Amino acid sequence: MRRRTVVYLVLSFLAAALFVRLGVWQLSRLAQRRAHNAAVSARMAEPPGTVRTLPADTAALHYRRVHIAGRPDYAREIVLVNRTRQGSPGVHILTPLHVAGTDTLVLVNRGWVYSPNSADADLTKWHEGDSLAADGWVEVPTRLRGAAELTSSPREFRWLDPAAVTRVVGAPVTPYYVVLDPPPGDPPPNRPVRVPPPALDEGPHKSYAIQWFFFALLAVVGGVVFARSDRARR
Repeated sequence: MRRRTVVYLVLSFLAAALFVRLGVWQLSRLAQRRAHNAAVSARMAEPPGTVRTLPADTAALHYRRVHIAGRPDYAREIVLVNRTRQGSPGVHILTPLHVAGTDTLVLVNRGWVYSPNSADADLTKWHEGDSLAADGWVEVPTRLRGAAELTSSPREFRWLDPAAVTRVVGAPVTPYYVVLDPPPGDPPPNRPVRVPPPALDEGPHKSYAIQWFFFALLAVVGGVVFARSDRARR
C-alpha cells in the first residue's frame, strides 16, 4: 500500500473519530437538556408556595411555582426591551410589588405590550388596580454582555441586573422576579399579554448527533473506497 493511501486512510479514521466524539458530545448535551426539562417540569407541576417559602439559593428557586399578593408600585415600573410576540416588537412590564411583612420589593413580570421601537411604551395604560394576587413562576435573571440599562432611559433594561434595578427603583428588590401565569383563552385587551411558560423541547442535539455519526461513516467509507480504488489502479 502506497504512502499516499496510508496517509489518506489515517486522516479518514482520525476525522471519523473526531466526528464520533462530536456526536457523543451532542448526545450528552441531549441528556443534560432532558434532565433540565424533567427538573423544570417537576417544579412547574408543584402547587404554588408563597414568597416566604421560596429557597434562598437562586438555582433552587428557579421555576418554582409561587402565589404572589401585594400592592403594585406603578410609579417604579421598569421594562425589558426587545421582546417580541408573534413577530411584533414590544416590551415586558415589570412591576415592583409591596408584599406584606417585607421591605424588599418583588418584581412581577405582568406581560408583553406592543412598542414600535421595542423600548418605549405608555405604561399608564396598563395598570391593573391597587392590588394584585396571582399565581406564577420564578425566573432568575440571566446576565448578558453589555450594559443592563439603556442610555436613552433609566427604566429600560436589556437584562435585569438586581444592583442596577435597586438603584433605579430606589428600594431593595429580590434577585429574582415572578412571571404571572397566562389566563385560559384569549388575553384580555386591556391587560399586558402574559408570558407563556418556558418551552421544554429537546433542541437540535439529536439531529446534530445523527449528522456527526453520518459524517463519521462517510469518512470511513470514503477512506476504504479510496484505498480499494488505488489498489485496483495499481
